[in-house]
This record gives sequence, C-alpha cells and structure tokens, in this order.
Amino acid sequence: MIEALQMNNEMFTAWRRDIHRHPELGFEESRTAYLIAEKLRAWGVDEVHTGIAKTGVVGVLKGRQASNRAIGLRADMDALPMDEANQFDYASCLQGKMHGCGHDGHTAILLAAAWYLSQQRNFSGTVYFIFQPAEEGLAGAKVMVEEGLFERFPCDRIYGLHNMPGIPQGKIWFREGPLLASSDRFVIEITGRGGHAAMPHMATDPTIVLSNIIMAAQTIISRNTSPLDAAVISFTDVHAGSGTHNVIPDHASLKGCLRAFDEHVRRESIERLGRLVGQVAASYGASAEFIVKPGSYPATVNDKGAVAVAKSAADAVVGCDSVDAKCLPLSGSEDFSFMLQQVPGCYVLVGNGSEGSRGGISVHNPSYDFNDEIIPVGASFFVEVIQQELAIK
Repeated sequence: MIEALQMNNEMFTAWRRDIHRHPELGFEESRTAYLIAEKLRAWGVDEVHTGIAKTGVVGVLKGRQASNRAIGLRADMDALPMDEANQFDYASCLQGKMHGCGHDGHTAILLAAAWYLSQQRNFSGTVYFIFQPAEEGLAGAKVMVEEGLFERFPCDRIYGLHNMPGIPQGKIWFREGPLLASSDRFVIEITGRGGHAAMPHMATDPTIVLSNIIMAAQTIISRNTSPLDAAVISFTDVHAGSGTHNVIPDHASLKGCLRAFDEHVRRESIERLGRLVGQVAASYGASAEFIVKPGSYPATVNDKGAVAVAKSAADAVVGCDSVDAKCLPLSGSEDFSFMLQQVPGCYVLVGNGSEGSRGGISVHNPSYDFNDEIIPVGASFFVEVIQQELAIK
C-alpha cells in the first residue's frame, strides 16, 4: 500500500503545491473545495456533498462489503493571514495569505487516501472524507458539527492528523487522553481616571491595575491549580496611553490566552481570572471588564479504543520503532476537538522533519513549508486505519 502511494507522490505533491500557491482563508476556501470535489467525483466516490459550513466538502465512499459501520477521516483546508517569505516557484501568489501551517499538505494526504481507497474499496462499510474549512481560529469544525455533520454522516469513529516540525520525518506520535490543550482568548478593558503624571494622587492610574492583574493572574496557575495539572495564562498584548510622557491615561487594555488540558481546570481558571480582574481593579478604585472572545477551543482528547487502532495502523505503516503512542501532550490547540466531543476518535502528529532541517521550521513561520515526502505516510496511515476499522470478514 505505502509503496503504491509513494510511487504516485509526484501527483500528490503537484496537488499540494497547487493548493499552496493559491491559499484561501477560513470560510473562503472555494477554489480548494472545488478542486477537492472535482477529484472525488472523477474517482467515482459515491457521494460528494459541498457547501457544508460554507466551503466544507464531504465525500462518501462505500466498501466492497456492506456494513453498518462508518469511519470519518478529516483534513483542514484553510491558510493563515500572513505573508510568505519563501521564494520557490509554488510560493503563495496572494499577498497576506500563506499555507503556513500545512493544511495544504493535510488536504493532499486525505485526497491521496481517497484516491487509493476509491480504487481498491477493500473495506466493509462506509468512509466519510471530511474536508473542513476554517480551523485557524474560526472553529470550522464546530460549525460543521452545528450544521449536522454527524447526523448526516454518522461515524463510529473519526481520525485526523497534523504535520509536526521538530518530530523526525515520517514518525507518528499520539497519546490516549488529552493530546492538545484548550484555548481561550480573552480581553481585559480597564477604566480609571486620567490626569497629570506629576499629580498621580489626582488620578486613578489604570497602568497600576494592569500591572497587578498580570502579576496576580500567575497565582491562578501557581496556587489555585494542582501541581499535577497543567495550565498556562499568557498576556500577549498590553496597551495604555497615547505616547506622551506626562499624561496618566484613563484606559488600559490587555489581551491574552489561557490553555489547559482538563475541562474542569479550564473552566475554574477562567472563572478565577474573571473574579481576579474585577477585584484588583476595584481595590484601586478602577473598574475592569473581562471578556472571553468567541472561537475558544476545548482540549483535543483521544479515545482509548481509537488510540489502539491508531497504534496498530501506525506500526503497520512506519514500524513500531517510529511510533510513540505515549508522547507528552502539546500546549497548541486544534478545533478537531469539537468533533472528538461528538464522536470517539484519535488525532495523530506526523513528523515533518527534525529541528535544523527544512521540514523542522515551525508552523506559523513565514519560511515554513510542508514536507511533501510525508504525504504517502499520512495517506497510508489513513488507509490502514480504514482497513483495520472496516476489515472485510
């Protein structure tokens, strides 16, 4: 199987690079969706459904043998709003848009799996090829779920993957339980009373409130969260004043994110941060509003049964020495988590290349590029999962 996919990787790479050259942001992936749907139809996929969550595509493929079981395979399609620094001939042709996270590669992997399975149909039951829009901060997976994805295409299990720079090329990592963290973005708006910097007693300085919130918030992790749990609060945007040296502003703002692997820790930390913000502001005679922004993602939690299948499939594709089924969780986030809340499944990481190699350049970096050599690895993993989950009896 992997040999057949490797032999055709030039074709898969051409698909991937075409998508890379024409990146589309979340819910705008019309060209990509059209390309996907046309290929699925050309390969004789039984049903091709478009327009799900605006630009999502689902292909339905029946196996040689009838069965009530169905497995979902998912890939994300969207690019990032950033400029590309690469100079190769397939670099983005659109300013301010780049496939800087490898979703072009994920799409090519799922297309390659669909290409192979549509020729062989060597399985029992149904495969749903789920091409999802808007993973990058817009929760396209959540929109698909809310629009009835699993009512229309009921899955017994669902699988997804992500390339990972820093993991050696072609190795596959995953774990049972939380693999990726939740992500909650927040804004804090502080209102004080402005005045002359020479007379601070006549003002209510919001910068003092801001500073104390930043420091006090760290105690939520160090003193309110169990040492056996993991969470992080990061302040990433701090603003006060208008550039002058002698004016105390009347307003200050903070932006940041909170990440956790346990839902209880996540909710408790958000609640504590909200209370702390109000209480710190009040103690200085100011007021503050704590706003959790839309687009929050829960933790990505892998199912025990699906992990066992993923382990067997990964071992078959790359060998047990190249599989880590007990990797440490990562603090990044992924909206595949919304699908895993509805259907048991497993999300895996496929090595894009070791640090120091071309494939080791971090995602969301303007010089990042997906490693085309891992397309057959990811596609073979998906195919092997199907052949194990939906084995002909």
